[in-house]
Amino acid sequence: MNIAAWAPLVPISVAFMAASAAVLIVIVAVKGTASKDRATVLKAVAEVIRAVRGSRR
Repeated sequence: MNIAAWAPLVPISVAFMAASAAVLIVIVAVKGTASKDRATVLKAVAEVIRAVRGSRR
């Protein structure tokens, strides 16, 4: 088994897992909220995702 062949897959798999987690967070956060509150919830989720990634605006 060649470890060098697996090395490029690690960042790709980490990015895929992070994106999947972000999508799941949005689905769970939006589910059951009123339509008037969705914008506020999505802004808060985006702020949490930015904080986890380390980029703040």
